[in-house]
Amino acid sequence: MTTSIYAVIGSGYMGGGIAQCLALSGADVRIADVSLDIASANRERLIAEAEQFVADELFPAGAAEIIAERVTAVTVEEAAAEASFIEEAVPEKIEIKHETLRRISRSAAPDAIIGSNTSTILISRLAEAVEHPERFLGVHFSNPAPFIPGVELIPHAGTDRAILPTVEAIVAATGKQTARITDSTGFVLNRLQYALFHEATQLVEEGVASAEDIDTIVRTTFGFRLPFFGPFAIADMAGLDVYAFCYASLQTRWPERFATPNSLAELVSEGKFGTKSGAGYLDVPAERTAELVAYRNRAYVAMQKLIDELGPAPIH
Repeated sequence: MTTSIYAVIGSGYMGGGIAQCLALSGADVRIADVSLDIASANRERLIAEAEQFVADELFPAGAAEIIAERVTAVTVEEAAAEASFIEEAVPEKIEIKHETLRRISRSAAPDAIIGSNTSTILISRLAEAVEHPERFLGVHFSNPAPFIPGVELIPHAGTDRAILPTVEAIVAATGKQTARITDSTGFVLNRLQYALFHEATQLVEEGVASAEDIDTIVRTTFGFRLPFFGPFAIADMAGLDVYAFCYASLQTRWPERFATPNSLAELVSEGKFGTKSGAGYLDVPAERTAELVAYRNRAYVAMQKLIDELGPAPIH
């Protein structure tokens, strides 16, 4: 059986973590950077990191040896020429990404898939620098790449949708989960993340609460739910009619900032209140509600036990 060869261009913190994931999934990985010396130094760092991760029981036994065997430092052109999948992970500046993608395109096989780890730049803008842009898409891992399981897949308008299952299989082999996202500035992760951060800063600036107390509320309330349920599942379980009432209350102070979403108003007007009515954003059947609530309760107790076991984060 032939081992797949992948490339990661940009071998720093994010790119290096992606390379570790790909190598541990069974692929041979070529890493490259602005110079061969930097790529070689980063390769040694990745091996040393893996040794520490094994010692900390974060990576499986033998992971460092696998990474040492499968990760090779080469030039950008050599990496691109050999790989069937190439992930660009250079700094988040469009001129740097464009130049890197041009170099990749000139050396890669015409059918090699090219992904970008950009977190906010439109994929259609980056595609301007790619030869055969139909094989190009966003493949956005999160920091730290070895330990965060979600990956955004972002095709642009010209992406050949036939490549998506291949990329999904590559990512799935690393043990991660993918979601297909429409090309839009910020995608999903950062639009949500920065919306929360913006509101949090507003609360601090208004004197409503300190940064420390806001962090406490987030991680011990709705943030506590998020490892198990996304915002739509949470809303369905809380009751969409309850959400509509809460929006109305917020509107007494911020009528535009907290305007009721059209989709929420429509569902409530149709009597679709979430799990208690058997229909909502996710249309969970009413007969599954008891099972869902039981799972939720077990999940939250298990989460608290894990937090107790780990102890508080060493922030203070």
